[in-house]
Amino acid sequence: MTHDHDLVLKPTTAQTEAALNPPPGRNGGDLVVETLAGLGTTTVFGLPGQHALGMFDALRRSDLRYIGLRVENNAGFAADAYGRVTGEAAPLLLSTGPGALTSLAALQEAAAASAPVLAISSQVPTAGLGGGRHGYLHELPDQQASFRGVVKSVHTVRTQSQIPSAIADAWKSALTAPHGPVWVEIPQDVLMAETPIPVVTGGDAFPEELLPRPELTALAAHLLSNAERPAIIAGGGVVRSDASGKLRALAERLQAPVVTTFGGKGAFPWTHPLSLQSWLEDRHMTDFLEEADVLLVVGSGLGELSSNYHTFKPRGRIIQVEADLGKLESNHPALGIHADARLALQALLETMPTATREDETAGDRVRGVLDRVRERIDGQQLDLEQGLLGSIRAALPSRSPSFWDMTILSYWAWSAFDPRGANTMHSAQGAGGLGYAFPAALGAAVADPTYPVLAVSGDGGALYGIAELATARQYDLNVTWLIVDDGGYGILREYMTDAFGAATGTELARPDFVALAESFGVPGVRTSAETLETDLAKALAEPGPSVVVLPAVLRMFAGTHLD
Repeated sequence: MTHDHDLVLKPTTAQTEAALNPPPGRNGGDLVVETLAGLGTTTVFGLPGQHALGMFDALRRSDLRYIGLRVENNAGFAADAYGRVTGEAAPLLLSTGPGALTSLAALQEAAAASAPVLAISSQVPTAGLGGGRHGYLHELPDQQASFRGVVKSVHTVRTQSQIPSAIADAWKSALTAPHGPVWVEIPQDVLMAETPIPVVTGGDAFPEELLPRPELTALAAHLLSNAERPAIIAGGGVVRSDASGKLRALAERLQAPVVTTFGGKGAFPWTHPLSLQSWLEDRHMTDFLEEADVLLVVGSGLGELSSNYHTFKPRGRIIQVEADLGKLESNHPALGIHADARLALQALLETMPTATREDETAGDRVRGVLDRVRERIDGQQLDLEQGLLGSIRAALPSRSPSFWDMTILSYWAWSAFDPRGANTMHSAQGAGGLGYAFPAALGAAVADPTYPVLAVSGDGGALYGIAELATARQYDLNVTWLIVDDGGYGILREYMTDAFGAATGTELARPDFVALAESFGVPGVRTSAETLETDLAKALAEPGPSVVVLPAVLRMFAGTHLD
């Protein structure tokens, strides 16, 4: 009897000849880039450093496209966006110690957003591993310990023969649901030494499928089919698993209203009759969801932002589909289904009755709650903020992706911006770090140059990424950067003023952003609320990078979680 694992592919004569006579002048770094190419990689991001030079020298002998950024954290954000847009594990090449550690905030965001990033870092020479204080440059007692609590998996290489397997294992880990960043570290001497190992030709590393348990989907299908007031919360897991089509089919069959989390923007059509859009920070929406007798939560852990700051108190039965086992039932008791969102939704569609559930009131109830939300917002005299979002939506081509930093206009966009498609709107709301938007937009432009990309930052967040104007110009990336300049950390100013009556540490001296952009050879323009749509549309239509600066002090709509 022959089993699949007994089948071994025999090398061809040509492969045997190539293995016996590998080309000269290769080092451990060549094994890295050859493995990446074998796995299907076309593009890598990173920043060179002394210990990592073996990898970067090997790039010269490969067909991989290298995109070098100016700060490791920004390179991580670019790789994060590339992974979100393509669904591939984006390689991030880094050096030891300070270079590696500078990427931590970006890797935390990738972990929170389930973005597949394959970080490969150098290490001190092999003799320095083990925690002794040898005095090597960039030495850390235990470098991987700094990453273990952030990434999905850590892989340490000690010999050249381990490189292909370690990278393939990491690749598989990054792309197994839930997607996420992984960490591989390789000592300097292993990367630099000439290698006798043949050229890496095999590269298949298939991620494991996270299937739902059939008895659980059977019960979930029964509960949903017999619900009187079903509702759905769709999170980022729907977007990452490319399951928006299956979500729509299920919602229409159930006649279940759907609200998307901020990380799940675009998982459900914004103008669909069953769409509750994304107004999760509103008590009217919270009340509506609490009234559902069966609530299906797909690809969300119902964390702070998705639960109106933990004021959400559901009264009905919850069914939670989540690929991250740590998030399953972590905030609310539920029928927990540990599975990839796409596979779980498909199982539910196959299990429940095919006839559309009759509920002529679903659309009316959706319009009713959205009308109440709109009435509350309109009563706060926030026409400027709503008008700016309207101008951006009108100027941005429908299929263009947008990337939003942690700034007031982005907080508005989480709730009020129509993304017009799945996987087109991204922000740093997973981990909440500043500086995400512009370098992430650069990564998206590398992934797909077909459409212009928009980045939105405040002046405070923009200063984290100014150096990447050089990257945008060097690679002529088609990104327009909208900088809302209010002279400080606007949202923190508002939070502190509301809480303490005054703000501390929020006011910033800042440059002339237009002149600064032009010093990099990037065209810039200063706009206003009245001319934003025209100026932004013009900038997006021109190839290459551009900067649009909007001087404006914005306000956030009043939250309801403190009522």
